[in-house]
Formats: sequence, C-alpha cells, structure tokens
Amino acid sequence: MKPIAVSCGEPAGIGPEIAAAAWSTLKDEIPMVWVGDPRHLPDSTPFQIVDQAKDAANICPDALPVLAQDFGSPATPGQANPAHAQGVINAISLAVDLTQTDQASAICTAPIHKAALIDGADFAYPGHTEFLAHLAKIKDVVMMLACPDLRVVPATIHIALSEVPAALTPDLLKRTIGITHTALINDFGITAPRIAVAGLNPHAGEDGKMGQEEVTWIKSCIAELADTMNVTGPWPADTMFHAGARANYDVAICMYHDQALIPIKTLDFAGGVNITLGLPFIRTSPDHGTAFDIAGTGQADATSMIAALRMAAEMASKRGNK
Repeated sequence: MKPIAVSCGEPAGIGPEIAAAAWSTLKDEIPMVWVGDPRHLPDSTPFQIVDQAKDAANICPDALPVLAQDFGSPATPGQANPAHAQGVINAISLAVDLTQTDQASAICTAPIHKAALIDGADFAYPGHTEFLAHLAKIKDVVMMLACPDLRVVPATIHIALSEVPAALTPDLLKRTIGITHTALINDFGITAPRIAVAGLNPHAGEDGKMGQEEVTWIKSCIAELADTMNVTGPWPADTMFHAGARANYDVAICMYHDQALIPIKTLDFAGGVNITLGLPFIRTSPDHGTAFDIAGTGQADATSMIAALRMAAEMASKRGNK
C-alpha cells in the first residue's frame, strides 16, 4: 500500500518521540513517511530524507522516511515555540496534499498545541479537525473515538455543557448519524451498521420527567432515520457502555463530549484512536495531547500512535487505497 503520511505535530511535545517509536514497531508492517523537521526527532532515530512519498516503502524497514520541512530551529522539549507554528501548519497541509494527489493512503496526525499556533501564525481554527475540513473544502465532519471494544461519536464536541441543548438540533443529529453510517460501511467494512443513540438527559429523560428533548424531538428524529438504517434509542447513557450493551451496536452516538469520551478512555486510555469521518481522505490521530510534562524524558507511550497507524492502514484497505 502507499505510505501513511505522519504529520509531525507540535515539535516540543511527544509527537516526534511517539512517531519514531511507532516506526520502530511497525516498520516491517506499515509503510509511513514522517513530515517534519528531522532535527526534532529523537537523536537515536535512524531516518532518511526522501524527495517523494513513494520512496518510503522501500526505505521504511531500515530507516524512518522523512519529507523534510525546515522549521528554522531545533525544538526544546516541553517549551512550545510560536516560531514553529507555520511549520506545523505546513506539515499538516503537505500531509493532506499527499493524500489528495494519491501519494499517500491516509494521514495520521501527531498532537498540536493550539495556543502556539494562534500566537505564532494566527491559526483560525479550534483544532485539527476544523482545519482538515477547511483543507478538504468540506463543511460537515464528525469526530469518532475508537478502540477494539468501543466506537463513540459525540454530536457536539468542544463547547460548554450549558451550550449543548441549544447546539444540539435535529439537523445536526441527523447529519452526524448519516456521516457515521456511511463511514462504517466504506471505511470499516460493516455492511449493516448498528447505531445506538444516547439520550441527552439522565435516564434518557424518563418520559419527560427529567428533560423534554427526548420526547419533543430526539425520539422522532431517530424514528425517521430508522426507515433507512439500523438506528435505535435514545438509550440511557448510564447503561449503554457495559459489555452486554456494547455487544448490541457498532457505534454509540453521544450528545456531548464527556458522554462519549469518558467511557472510551476508561476502557482503553492508552489505545484509543481519534478518527475524522466525512473527509475525502482518511485521517487518524492518537487520542491524547502534546504531553509537555514528559516530552524528552523517554516516558512517552506510543500505544495510541501505533493504534492510530494500524487503524489508518485498515481503513485504507477497506476504502481501497492500496
């Protein structure tokens, strides 16, 4: 298969370390090419600069292939440098371009530090997901978190809990479920996806006793979608995530950030993968941040990056990007 393009992320964080560690684990399994400044890789990393992504497959078993980007200076672990902001942005853009020009099968993004991007380059996006949607010229994208035992999708993401009821609309819920349904078929190979939808309120509203959203529109929204797909709910969120319940669905659609992320991070904190659905290319990412507190100490755990690369390769295979 064509290599997976790995964008460097914040060079002062653990991104370069976990990319190098993931290459060491997967070098004989998954071809990849790292997009970044090779000065930011751990000193012990064997790497080889390449001119084109297509050269990565033959090099990968022996050295980490690098599409070199000049950030202007080395990085100090744990100390974000706004001067590196444009380099981080350019690395993401190049990784996307590699997929859109059929030179890479997918992208896997290392964590970014949004404050440094704003300070150094007036970054105008809340995060990776929104920037990738901009690059792809796509309006609607969906965030999925996945591990072997659970897939979750939050319908609303990085907003205050007090803002969720107003942001959560029938149109948003329908679009979220529709994008998820399509991705489960195309990218995960699930021919008849089973989608479970959580309620917004405790006990899914208890027939209107603990909130009205379920009875006023969520139930009818789900019933409308159930004509064309296997979608059920709203289910009480406090009983959706034990093993017996998880056996009955392929993905849980949740109403807000923590309703989705608490169960998956409890089940598999180190191995969760962040996936952006709805893009014309495959994008995965480790489900953690820059970890400035341990950057450069050798304590970084590459489990989630390894899982993200394997997930990207599996999705590329399902989508046919071999």
